[in-house]
Amino acid sequence: MGTKNQKVFRRERIKHRIRKTIYGTAECPRLSVFRSNNQIYAQIINDDLGVTLVSASSQVSSIDSQKITKTEKAKLVGNDLSVRALEAGITKIVFDRNGYLYHGRVKSLADAVREGGLIF
Repeated sequence: MGTKNQKVFRRERIKHRIRKTIYGTAECPRLSVFRSNNQIYAQIINDDLGVTLVSASSQVSSIDSQKITKTEKAKLVGNDLSVRALEAGITKIVFDRNGYLYHGRVKSLADAVREGGLIF
């Protein structure tokens, strides 16, 4: 098994372990984070219905065109997501780090969402 496959397999294992306990409901949906090499994506999901309520990503031209670090882009995505969530009437969420370590871009996004007014 190559190094890349080991990393992906490790993250998938952690992801399933986390997902056993974290579940998004209508009252308290799940904030899921996906981090690629260059972009970061976040969505708030109601697992009861299996629908995405709110989403945000760094691929928006207003964020992607800026010459800033990926961690700073994650912070902007977190701010954008919190604004959209509050507009949709969402105030309380559960955080799903999706198998990623809670530091760097994932932590930056989570802190920005907290500063934006969401509780988790």
